[in-house]
Amino acid sequence: MQALVLEEKGVLSLREIDLPLAVGPGDVKIAIHTVGVCGSDVHYYTHGAIGPFVLREPMVLGHEAAGTVVEVGTEVKDLKVGDRVCMEPGIPNMSSRATKLGLYNVDPDVRFWATPPIHGVLAPYAVHPAAFTYKLPDSVSFAEGAMVEPFAIGMQAAARARIKPGDLAAVIGCGPIGIMVALAALAGGCARVFISDLSAEKLAIAGQYPGIVPVNITERPFAEVLAEETGGWGADVVFEASGSPRAFDGLFDLVRPGGAVVLVGLPVHKVEFDVAGAISKEVRIETVFRYANIFDRALELIASGKVDLKPLITGTFDFDRSIEAFERAAKGDPSDVKLQIRVGEGA
Repeated sequence: MQALVLEEKGVLSLREIDLPLAVGPGDVKIAIHTVGVCGSDVHYYTHGAIGPFVLREPMVLGHEAAGTVVEVGTEVKDLKVGDRVCMEPGIPNMSSRATKLGLYNVDPDVRFWATPPIHGVLAPYAVHPAAFTYKLPDSVSFAEGAMVEPFAIGMQAAARARIKPGDLAAVIGCGPIGIMVALAALAGGCARVFISDLSAEKLAIAGQYPGIVPVNITERPFAEVLAEETGGWGADVVFEASGSPRAFDGLFDLVRPGGAVVLVGLPVHKVEFDVAGAISKEVRIETVFRYANIFDRALELIASGKVDLKPLITGTFDFDRSIEAFERAAKGDPSDVKLQIRVGEGA
């Protein structure tokens, strides 16, 4: 079947490719409707690798997806043909030590869509375990269903932060994940979330949400704003969501004594880290890699209406324009947050 294939670094094609579509007893076959263009997909396109994951052979892209069940395995009880669903893209080894500890996101054996050498789902159909496939409520569109995956990262970050009601949070980086983190922090109980970036366009999008305060660091230092807002005390929780090495310079000036710093953005290279600055404030440091046991809760928050991700979808492309979608994403237009590709028909 036809799929969007990353042939090698910088080379995309929309072509026929054989993909495994056999439905096992615990699997479902899904007609893909909508797939989000993720930063990791774009990074493989532009760089050919992310850390130890190196593109060595052609790979189908796409892992933020929603669609309709068209076939179910003999042992599947909770899903049926016709159900609208979204899919958690990582399939762990259920007998691994990491999975048994509830940490399947860091399972070395996890098979994650569009992570070399595992194919993604920018294609008409995919087969996936029913255990990692979630029925969409009627109130959640396919487009929103495809946003559950990036929002789950924000939810994982908020959970790692151990937010207390009324906390003040700061987010460095106003890209798609930074905004997801800010929304999850609000949903988790933060009274206000300050978010910083260089892009006035992205900050304006984030600033549409009540409780999110955008800070343009080309105009004022983030630390200065937080000090003013907290009487010099600092934020209870600081989320680093940019992955920029520059974000680590003065990072611990933003957080209060005894506060938490949650590292979400993934720097391409090693960064300098102010150990003394962290120790002097006894800052708790947490890290985030994807998510675990949180996908269904992310979907529930979206379905409840408490988290509205629709304003973040800034462009939708038909499947035959998939390459154009990736070219636009690679340009990094500051007015774009989340681009999506519509593979299937229907609302």
